[in-house]
Amino acid sequence: MVLFTIFCPLVAAVLIMLGAPARKTALAASILTFGAALFLFASFDRSHAGFQHVTSLGISPEWRLSFITGVDGLSMIMVLLASIVTLAAVWFTSAIERYEHAFYACLLLISAGAIGAFASIDLFFFYAFHELALIPTFLLIGIWGSGNRVAAAWKITIYLAIGSFILLIGLILLYQSFPLASRSFDIRVLQSAAAMGQISPEAQRHVYLLLLIGFGILISLFPFHTWAPEAYAAAPAPVAMLHAGVLKKFGLYGLLRLAIPMLPEGARHWATLLVVLLLGNIIYVGLVTIAQKRLDWMLGYSSVMHMGYVFLGIASFGVLGATGAVVLMFAHGLSIALLFGIAGELRRRTGTLAFDELGGLARTMPFAGLAFGFGTFAAIGLPGFANFAGEVMIFFGAFRNGWEIGRMHMFQIATVLALWGVVLSTVYMLRAYRKTFMGSAGEQWRKLPDLSKGLRVPVTLLVGALLCYGFFPQIFVRSVAPIFGRSLSANPVTQSRSPGAVSPGSREQRESASTERGGYTIQQIATR
Repeated sequence: MVLFTIFCPLVAAVLIMLGAPARKTALAASILTFGAALFLFASFDRSHAGFQHVTSLGISPEWRLSFITGVDGLSMIMVLLASIVTLAAVWFTSAIERYEHAFYACLLLISAGAIGAFASIDLFFFYAFHELALIPTFLLIGIWGSGNRVAAAWKITIYLAIGSFILLIGLILLYQSFPLASRSFDIRVLQSAAAMGQISPEAQRHVYLLLLIGFGILISLFPFHTWAPEAYAAAPAPVAMLHAGVLKKFGLYGLLRLAIPMLPEGARHWATLLVVLLLGNIIYVGLVTIAQKRLDWMLGYSSVMHMGYVFLGIASFGVLGATGAVVLMFAHGLSIALLFGIAGELRRRTGTLAFDELGGLARTMPFAGLAFGFGTFAAIGLPGFANFAGEVMIFFGAFRNGWEIGRMHMFQIATVLALWGVVLSTVYMLRAYRKTFMGSAGEQWRKLPDLSKGLRVPVTLLVGALLCYGFFPQIFVRSVAPIFGRSLSANPVTQSRSPGAVSPGSREQRESASTERGGYTIQQIATR
């Protein structure tokens, strides 16, 4: 079934290029992929923290290279996110005037690449699938984009090519950092070897920095973020939905899958640098977002800004913060896809997304106004949406990780500053909603049609998922927390700076020490 979720959009893309009906084939493949992901999610055994539904196909024994796929709690959530956003993006695609078959094929290739990267247990295919998804992204922006699309396509190409190259060097050095007997492309083997301390602390620091920069560029970590808003503003709405909602999560997934569990000493060494950079995402980019005068640019900067919260959860190097980061990755993917999809429909109907030219659209497009309001509330972090659950876990996890007696620690200061990001996001999101949907409508907008009944299906799907996992986040927490519990239970970052910290002993001793410092055990996280 995991192989089906990867190859269903890939085969559909090939069939479309061979002449199959473009929209019908893409929509059918997206529905089948979503159904397969739901089946995997429903049949997933949450009492088992390892990979499930594992399939291995040998390719090159002399290089120890195999095509290995499977899902654990972390990758399962990412595959589900990719399938939901893919279905919504294909459904939101309006009439394509030229090269329709190529457009839908490129969309499905992005989906297949993202799902393949999330479901790959082999390090080689983990990287290769992501590169497969990048190529059609450049084409979709450069050919079917709007505005200064050529410049935006070149900019995103240069930035992401550099990021991918640095990432490749980091992955090669990670592979070579293991003793010869332990070298393998199987991520499970590498994680087991790393857990036994087979990577020296000095090597960890060098490799982690390369992975942080490589993944950081792909994620739009400050100050490597300027490619994202311009690319999303120029991209067709379905492309912005897929890239901002799904593909950009590859870098975050890579940090959680590879860098954090395999390179704990490197994460500890560069924690201060990461905290400074993520505050740039939250505070500086948040202020820049407030200054935007177009809805598409505002959403692009907003997506960059919210990556800072996820980085804070990753930097906290604890079960609570990392689990919150995964929940927020899923929630942000849904909410930003919803906002970009509706913004694309507004641009198609009005021909503009400038705030000064819009206003009062809720009178003529009430369903679009309601749906955009839900997306706005989710982006702000209103209770009841999955974004709120993720942000709360991140803030508590980061603040608790910096606990010291008698003075504020770096993580506590960073958490307090990051909380002001919630205020900034509230300002620019509500301002955008007021300027777009509230007030009096201009004469030219009074006969605009609302979203069709067909488009209400993907909107309902995205909003429903946000509310469902907002009210019941423990569905995700019970799948993810055990994974991080194995690698982060003995937290070297916290232990290295907390006065009176105990050395990791038995599981009961670690949980007792965690509770005394104001933290939570894995079981308590899942319950609450």
